[in-house]
Amino acid sequence: MTTNKLALAGLALGLLALHACNNPTQPASTATSMQAENSFDWQGHRGARGLLPENSIPAFIKALEYPAITTLELDVVVSSDSQLIVSHEPWFSAEICSHPSGAPVTEEEEKELNIFRMTAAEIRRYDCGKRGHPRFPEQKAMPVHKPTLTEVVQAVDSAALAMGRPLPRYNIEIKSKPEWDGVYTPPPSEFAQLVIAQIGQLQIGNRVCVQSFDERPLREVNRNASGLIISQLVENYDGVKFNLEKLGFTPQVYSPHYGLITAETVKVLHNSGIRVVPWTVNTTAEMEQLIEWGVDGIITDYPDRIPRNR
Repeated sequence: MTTNKLALAGLALGLLALHACNNPTQPASTATSMQAENSFDWQGHRGARGLLPENSIPAFIKALEYPAITTLELDVVVSSDSQLIVSHEPWFSAEICSHPSGAPVTEEEEKELNIFRMTAAEIRRYDCGKRGHPRFPEQKAMPVHKPTLTEVVQAVDSAALAMGRPLPRYNIEIKSKPEWDGVYTPPPSEFAQLVIAQIGQLQIGNRVCVQSFDERPLREVNRNASGLIISQLVENYDGVKFNLEKLGFTPQVYSPHYGLITAETVKVLHNSGIRVVPWTVNTTAEMEQLIEWGVDGIITDYPDRIPRNR
């Protein structure tokens, strides 16, 4: 998810209720009653981006080392051979990625390295971890490739079993925008169908939420896979009422930037049967404040900063 410079504001917004993922057929109207039944939902953002390279298999497995983590948040785009690739952008970011030769990707060329025009095998040749991340100085640099969603689920579930911990949930963000249609991503209907099909093939529908800032694929998921939990991601100041009306249906989860949440926002959303899990919260003090306000979970880059009593 992008972290725009959003000023802290008391707007009526709130975020995802991924513990609704316990039941893939759970209707939105019963989300509030689930609050007493489900534990707090700590989510590793892009795995554990503050500690290891984002959206990489090592980062997802690292997040599992923290017992509080119940969900792994990740982003998907699409390759030319219709594979779901775990990546925040549908190209290779100049900030963290390198060519197969080892040369850093430049800002001038990054958007020309279009994942939608490359096969999964071609994508695998690029590195997006050995340079480290300039905005996350605690991140340990290591060579990693952009994996497929299948690779992630298989590796992570195997690791969880080996660690003797419960299988994690997956919070899958569809990365699409109207201006990307047919250029960087497939049309939203096709994109949504690929995600639905992959979830079915991996047999993870009972521990998945599908989220997006783009309402169009969410409508497609709601129309074609009504049993899946849906989260509306939000980073604007338009307000809950406007955003839900724009979506066109009531999602189980509403997911804004944490700076847009107030205690009243949480109450309003809970009264509407919608759970609240803000992104991306990276200080212990902010986590504690949001918990006090009653949020249902928190997405963080730093699972090591989760309060010890949580």
